[in-house]
Amino acid sequence: MPPIELVIFDNDGVVVDSEVLANRVLAELLAEHGYPASAEECIRDFLGGTLANVRSTVRDRAGIDLPAAFDHEYHRKLFYAFAELSAVPGIEMVLRSLEYPYCLASSGTMERITRSLETTKLLGYFEGRIFSADHVEKGKPAPDLFSYAAETMGARPRACVVVEDSPNGVAAAKAAGMMVAGYTAVTPPERLAGADVTFSDMLALPGLLADLAR
Repeated sequence: MPPIELVIFDNDGVVVDSEVLANRVLAELLAEHGYPASAEECIRDFLGGTLANVRSTVRDRAGIDLPAAFDHEYHRKLFYAFAELSAVPGIEMVLRSLEYPYCLASSGTMERITRSLETTKLLGYFEGRIFSADHVEKGKPAPDLFSYAAETMGARPRACVVVEDSPNGVAAAKAAGMMVAGYTAVTPPERLAGADVTFSDMLALPGLLADLAR
């Protein structure tokens, strides 16, 4: 096992504590367009994916074509709800002490990522090292985003550890040939069974990384 050359953090649910908040907004908006779903169901079905995936899933399951303005309306409501957004407990302490190079790679748009990091005062930790679904043709669970992040940061895929909280993210990281630390604060551990390790307390991450590096 090569030494760790790069730690790649997902954003939503790993750096910013947004999963419940974002999926509550998504559920409310989907219901307005004739697709009733709870926040818990949205977490189950859409966690770690893109709005394009939401569109295709709603079309396939209910025959509903969400309007062109859906993405804009979702982000408008979400950014308003960001007044409630906070950082994942312990993440700032981890970032301050991390011994490895790191970056952020998220299925969100650059605007969403930037706004969430600004709101939680974490942007300074990642500025210049942020990769989004805007940068690649295929989002998670395709490996493109993580592969692009590693290549840009000059790291070998097999020497990267991805910190993820979604099945799509775990699948994407493994497809890219990377190790995965699955964060289970919101996601049930069994849904991240493909990860190399799982943990529910962000402060445990440095120790897990040290174990993976051995």
